Amino acid sequence: MLFSLLLVLAGLVVLTAGAEGLVRSGSSLALRFGVTPLVVGLTIVALGTSSPELVVSAQAAFMGSSGLALGNVVGSNISNTALILGTAAMIYPLKARAVVIRREMPVMIAVSAVLWLMIIDGVLSRIDGIILAVSVVIYTFFIYYSARKGKVKELEEQFSEAVDKPSKHPAGDVAMLIGGVLFLVAGATLLVTGAVDAAKTLGIPEVVIGLTVVAVGTSLPELATSTVAAYRKEADMALGNAIGSNISNILLVLGLTAIINPISAADIRLVDMAVMLGTAVFLWALLGLRFVLDRLEAFILLVVYALYIYTLIP
Repeated sequence: MLFSLLLVLAGLVVLTAGAEGLVRSGSSLALRFGVTPLVVGLTIVALGTSSPELVVSAQAAFMGSSGLALGNVVGSNISNTALILGTAAMIYPLKARAVVIRREMPVMIAVSAVLWLMIIDGVLSRIDGIILAVSVVIYTFFIYYSARKGKVKELEEQFSEAVDKPSKHPAGDVAMLIGGVLFLVAGATLLVTGAVDAAKTLGIPEVVIGLTVVAVGTSLPELATSTVAAYRKEADMALGNAIGSNISNILLVLGLTAIINPISAADIRLVDMAVMLGTAVFLWALLGLRFVLDRLEAFILLVVYALYIYTLIP
C-alpha cells in the first residue's frame, strides 16, 4: 500500500513538472512564430494545463482502466470549477471584463451536457470520441479567429503581462518541449499504476480514485495558473484558464481517449455528472450580470466541493 501511494505521489510530481515544461516551451515557441499572447493564453496554456488529464486518461485507457479515465476528467472539471476557482476568488475576487471569457461559460455548460447525453448508454464510443475531437479543432479555430477579429485590446494587454515572453534559446524550448512530453508520459505511468494498485488494495472502485486523488493531482497546473493570476488581479486569465481547461478536458482528453479505447461509464454515478454540470451552471449563476465572483460566492463553491467529496466516502 505504501509503495502504491509513493508511486501516486511521484507520478503527480513528475506530471506537474512535465506540464510546466510543456506550457512554458509551447508558449515560447508559439510567441516566437507570431501567435498573440491572447491566443496563447486561451488555447496553448489551457491545453497545456490539460495535458496531465490527457496523458493520464490515455494511459488508463491503454491499461483497460476506463473508470479511472472518465473519473479523472469528471473529477478534474468539478475541481476546476468549484475548488480551483473558489480558491482563486478567495485570494482576490474575480471580475471578468472580456466578452471572450463570458462567451466560454455557455460553451462549457453545453459540452458538459453533451458528454452526459453521450454516456447515457453506458459507454463513450469511438464515434463519440471522433465527434468530441473534431469539435475541439473547430473550437480552437473559432477562438483564434475571434481573438484576431474581436475588439480585445484591453484583454490582449492583460494576457501580454500574464504570458511569459519568448526565451532567448529556441533550441532550449524544443528540448524543454520534448522533456515535458517525456515527463508527462512517465508521470502518467507512475500515477495510473499507483492509483490502480491502491484502489485494488483498499477495495475502492477505480472511478473514486479518479474522481478524487487523480483528478485533484492532474488539476495542479490549473490551480497554480489560476491562483497566481488571481494574486496578480488578472481575473480573465484565472477564469479563462479554468473554463478553457474544462472544455479541453471533455473535447480533447475524452475525445482522444475514447478513440484509443471506448470508455465504460458504468461506474460513473448520476450524482457525479449532475455535480459536474451543476457546478458549471451554478458558477454562471453566481457570476450573474456583473460577472464577478466574490469571496462569499467562492466560499459557497468550496463548500459545494467539500460536500461532493463527502458523498464519495464509503
